[in-house]
Amino acid sequence: MTDHVLADRYAIAGKVALVTGGGAGIGRATARLLGALGATVVVMDRDHALADETVAMLTEAGGQGLALAVDVGDGTGLEAAFETIAAEVGPPQIVVNNAGMAIRAKATEISEADWNQVLSVNLTGMFTVARLAARMMTPNGGGVIVNTASIMGLSGGLYPNVAYQTTKGGVVNMTRALALEWAADGIRVNAIAPTYVNTGFITALTSNPETLKTITDATPLGRLAEPEEIADAIVFLASGAAAMITGTILPIDGGYLAR
Repeated sequence: MTDHVLADRYAIAGKVALVTGGGAGIGRATARLLGALGATVVVMDRDHALADETVAMLTEAGGQGLALAVDVGDGTGLEAAFETIAAEVGPPQIVVNNAGMAIRAKATEISEADWNQVLSVNLTGMFTVARLAARMMTPNGGGVIVNTASIMGLSGGLYPNVAYQTTKGGVVNMTRALALEWAADGIRVNAIAPTYVNTGFITALTSNPETLKTITDATPLGRLAEPEEIADAIVFLASGAAAMITGTILPIDGGYLAR
């Protein structure tokens, strides 16, 4: 096997990739890496300005992108967005199902409205994106879906955050269920389970030195993950190098779950 053929197993160039929650953090890092590797990247975010900023970064680096302002909790908006994607750049072959939110509150204190909002985005929204993607992938030779779960979906976590933890546990088993259901259609479905990542998503935690120390003390590698490190794992799972991997939850956790 030639080196060229070996390298082709990691090839992303020419594919259409959708990244939800692509305006910042893990989503932005993933969109930028996919773009750098030659994919046409659809950046979906509920904040249009952030989506536009990410696409501007892609185009400045010589890549191609499309920005869409969509809240993944809006099923009707998602359906319209997928129609736009198909019309403007073609059906997605890679979907990074990354959009998410957290409302940190104790189980005895979280309101029903807040609970439902987190479930709407983190679980129902993620399922809707995956289903819409699969409907386009199936008649077009298949594709890859990578869901963003969390170490909180595989453990109880460190802080009261019951809605987030519940939804991420749901993402873990949804990933397995969809992988089994769609394997015959040529669609691989995996998930990543990141530890605490150095993004604005957890500023409320990391801005407190004592809380940050608690997190790093619980992580054998002794630090937060960087968004680019999560993006590396996502793109591996999206590439042909992971062609025999489906239904897997890949922790990127600095050893957190090994304890």
